[in-house]
Amino acid sequence: MSMLTNDWAKVLAPEYKKDYYRKLYEFVKAEYSRAVIYPPADDIFNAMHFTPLAEVKVLILGQDPYHNVNQAHGLAFSVPPTQKDIPPSLQNIYQELHNDLGLRIPNNGYLKKWVDQGVLLLNTVLTVRANQANSHQGHGWEQFTDAVIQAVNAQERPIVYLLWGRPAQSKIPMLTNPNHLILKAPHPSPLSAYRGFFGCRHFSQANAFLESHGVTPIDWQIEDI
Repeated sequence: MSMLTNDWAKVLAPEYKKDYYRKLYEFVKAEYSRAVIYPPADDIFNAMHFTPLAEVKVLILGQDPYHNVNQAHGLAFSVPPTQKDIPPSLQNIYQELHNDLGLRIPNNGYLKKWVDQGVLLLNTVLTVRANQANSHQGHGWEQFTDAVIQAVNAQERPIVYLLWGRPAQSKIPMLTNPNHLILKAPHPSPLSAYRGFFGCRHFSQANAFLESHGVTPIDWQIEDI
């Protein structure tokens, strides 16, 4: 696991000294030595590497990484630019962006343009065994990412949370800052997108909120590769 070097390093430093994190570190280290684990170890903390705490405008919360080859790279819902296939949930996100903002649906699922603008694409669990969804749940990642969420909650500037599905929405009791906006919808997976994710208009609502507080909105258009 590559260490954080930006402002997250100081905020999360207390976590590294806690008993749960020592156990988590040993578990993850052992898993990488005995099985195929995603994402690559150097990409585990990419959400924080690419989006410093001071720059977070929007937090999109996923569950655990994609568990198929050449998909997970440390950003929730995103896949590397070399991945030709766009995962179904991301296809539905693009469809909602098209319906909400009229954006063109791109030919790739690489979302780094978003994180470079302050969109924190955070999974609640940061590693997974190949082809075994949720296989690293309950080993400590949830406590670590709760610390990330709490750090965002403590920021006084306007921030938007896009919480899709019940697991993400279970974090709402932690989100106590009245300066922030919480938007809820069903998960964009094919199993639930038609239950209210389509038509939620979260992207236009997020930008309207940011603009109303004098913050530059997010350019959600992903370019073709």
